[in-house]
Amino acid sequence: MVGEENSVAPNSGPDSPRTPSTDDRPTSILDPIEDLPLYRRDDDAVAAARAALERDEDGGRGHEPPPPPGTPGRPGGSSRPPQRRRKRKSNGWKIFRNVMIALVLLAIVIPLATFALAYSVVDIPKPGDIRTSQVSTILASDGTTELAKVVPPEGNRVDIKIDQVPQHVRAAVMAAEDRDFYGNPGFSFSGLLRAVKNNMFGGDTQGGSTITQQYVKNAMVGSQRAGLGGLTRKAKEIVISTKMSQSWSKDQVMEAYLNIIYFGRGAYGISAASKAYFDKPVEQLTVSEGALLAALIQRPSRLDPAVDLPESTNRWNWVLDGMVTIGALSAQDRAGQVYPATVPPEQAAAQNATTGPNGLIKRQVMAELTDLFNIDEQTLNTEGLQITTTIDTKAQQAAENAVNTTLQSENPDLRTAVVSIDPRTGAVKAYYGGSNAQGLDYAQQGLQTGSSFKVFALVAALQQGIGLGYQLDSSELTYQGITIKNSEDASCGTCSVAEALKRSLNTSFYRLMLKLKNGPEDVAAAAHNAGIAENFPGVSHTLSEDGQGGPPNNGVVLGQYQTRVLDMASAYATLAASGTYRKPHFIQKVVNADGQVLFDAGSSDNTGEKRISDDVANNAISAMKPIAAYSRGHALAGGRESASKTGTAQLGDTKDNKDAWMVGFTPSLSTAVWVGTDDGKPIKTSWGGPIYGSGLPSDIWKKTMDGALDGTAKETFPKPGPIGGYAGVPTYVPPPPVPNGPPAPAPTGGGEVTVIQPTIEIAPGITIPVGPPTTVPVGPAAPPAGDVPPPGAVGRCRPNPQCHPSRSRTICVVPMTAISQVALTRWVRSCRRWLVGHWAGMHWWAGSRSGLRCGWCSSLRWGSSFWGGPARRPACSRAAPATVLNAWPTGTTTGPITNCVTPTPCRCTARSC
Repeated sequence: MVGEENSVAPNSGPDSPRTPSTDDRPTSILDPIEDLPLYRRDDDAVAAARAALERDEDGGRGHEPPPPPGTPGRPGGSSRPPQRRRKRKSNGWKIFRNVMIALVLLAIVIPLATFALAYSVVDIPKPGDIRTSQVSTILASDGTTELAKVVPPEGNRVDIKIDQVPQHVRAAVMAAEDRDFYGNPGFSFSGLLRAVKNNMFGGDTQGGSTITQQYVKNAMVGSQRAGLGGLTRKAKEIVISTKMSQSWSKDQVMEAYLNIIYFGRGAYGISAASKAYFDKPVEQLTVSEGALLAALIQRPSRLDPAVDLPESTNRWNWVLDGMVTIGALSAQDRAGQVYPATVPPEQAAAQNATTGPNGLIKRQVMAELTDLFNIDEQTLNTEGLQITTTIDTKAQQAAENAVNTTLQSENPDLRTAVVSIDPRTGAVKAYYGGSNAQGLDYAQQGLQTGSSFKVFALVAALQQGIGLGYQLDSSELTYQGITIKNSEDASCGTCSVAEALKRSLNTSFYRLMLKLKNGPEDVAAAAHNAGIAENFPGVSHTLSEDGQGGPPNNGVVLGQYQTRVLDMASAYATLAASGTYRKPHFIQKVVNADGQVLFDAGSSDNTGEKRISDDVANNAISAMKPIAAYSRGHALAGGRESASKTGTAQLGDTKDNKDAWMVGFTPSLSTAVWVGTDDGKPIKTSWGGPIYGSGLPSDIWKKTMDGALDGTAKETFPKPGPIGGYAGVPTYVPPPPVPNGPPAPAPTGGGEVTVIQPTIEIAPGITIPVGPPTTVPVGPAAPPAGDVPPPGAVGRCRPNPQCHPSRSRTICVVPMTAISQVALTRWVRSCRRWLVGHWAGMHWWAGSRSGLRCGWCSSLRWGSSFWGGPARRPACSRAAPATVLNAWPTGTTTGPITNCVTPTPCRCTARSC
């Protein structure tokens, strides 16, 4: 019926196909897949849609295209209604289209949403917050002389500021790596798409990153390239790079990039690269040199001119052309560039290598940084520290020269160590642990010290009131089955502690050790107190027989146990500082790359710790003062005052030696020297003789001290106070002054006694005994201290009336039991009379009388081996009879010296007298 939307044609039965009466749109009917022939069963929705469209074009409206030839139709010729097939076809296309649209939207929206979210939450560090590993520099005490570098495992890097990099070098880097650096948003779209494609389907994953991306990759996100991890890393890189470009200036990005990028040869950053390839600071790089460094960034190891010069040259030319392209270089200047020469790789490697003794100094500095100052390895490797040490270049050079000149013609198996310490600060001024920077540090090894350890027995004795004049037997000794002998059977008979120390008599000091309250334990305690370490690597308990902290045996007094060279220099420095201990140290100041001071020894308390009394330390010094000169003439140059002790350790029961020492000091420098071998073999000179402490070690010690102290003011040690009746070598506390006249009777009962040892000074600072010690009663009054007797005491210089009346001269009339020898010498000089002595032999005995002529000393005879005489003999008109002066008492006789009596006046002129 016309006008009805869905009318039915006349004569149509219920089984007739229904067709719309008014809708003439072409409709395609898609056959059910299960009813299709095998060739039409297609799982691909796209193929199905294409087939449906083809049917629409060829079959007309409402007709199904015939099946292909040779393909049977449906059984019975029946088929489903065409409209149902069209409906299914339309729905499938819509589903496919929607899926594709959704996938495209997801591919766009999800990354954008993820990017936006990541951008909002990612934390971008401020410029300078990212610490990269860089080199720390170790300097001498002058703050300029480089001793060593601390190169982190990642390689050599020294951060610089962007202003230090020439503009043409920055332009070369942009031409090589990112020509649109100042215009891009921190990443490259083309580079991103290339990276995605190559990560998914394979290909070169390098290249295409901007300078900002390269910095982020190296500093923050790592460098994984392939697979899903590579895509994730790239996404992070883009997010951070984009936000960094908004937060940092381009110059800040460029500065950070130039400080982190690798250039080959172990050089990280443009500054290190400039040194590695051209051995110059970055500020001095030319256009040609800057272009070569920029060319290396792409493939540093391959493009090194020493590896592949043609390829390196090609890349260099490409960079220069790029500089022209970006307007950083004119074509004319480009044409004039010449490929630059570079230093050999081995020279570049040597720039960062620490050689010789400096390598062992570096080892001690690094240990001190990490152990003492709480500066960890991360700080050491990332903050570009500038470490100023206590090493004095003059002292260090003196030590190295002393070793080289002394041992150059000796057995090559000999090894040595030298350590010098400032007693006033504990600063290590010179350190020679060996010549191999990577080898064994002999200054840190446990070594037997020999007789140089006797000093600590002396300190222990002084602490217990045993003075330097105390008499010791030097004969051979057997104690508990052990026989103690002196080197080369030396002996002094019976002599003072000071004399036994000078001659290094083993038997005397063994007896001294036995006299101590706790024997060897007192020696060990004195050594530890002075500065001998109680433990060190490899030795958990020093000076211990069982190695577990138990007491030492008697051999400690002869240097039986292991001690380090560093500790011996430190312990002797404690004596040099009158008993004040200061811990030895190598580091003076530490500053990071930003100029921040992390440590400064100058601002620390360095008063030290008082461990030994002044009197004990200064008496020990007094006993040690003659030893350098006595030890084969090793007194310091120019008469500089020093105190020292030699030491030699014997090799088992043989007559050979294995360790030899010389340790000594001035008020400003303490130096310990050891000579030995790697494996404890006998040490012999080039002519085959045994080496003693007074030999090669003393040679090295004297050269080191003379070189280090050359040009400095000469200093003297403090005068010692009295201990055990003696103040010095050997002086003593004087008894009360005796009036001029007959000797006073001794107290009859209950009085104390003191041992008096007469002495005389035969050279400045050197006194010797001149007779056997005597026991003298001391009254209840305390003896006056000091060199000068109180007013009214005898012993002052007085006029001699026997000389010419108008030219009267004086004679010093001095009771030797009442004053010290220092005062006597001073007074004799004030009277213009010198007591001049020469010690000709090792054994002598002092007599009781001295001959004195008018106004001058004609002869002072003490036995057969000591002679004294005047500096010059005055020409008197005639010989004068001898004047007898009772100068020194004999036996127990004491009393004042009587006046000079002359039977016949001496006719002296002013000139002669």
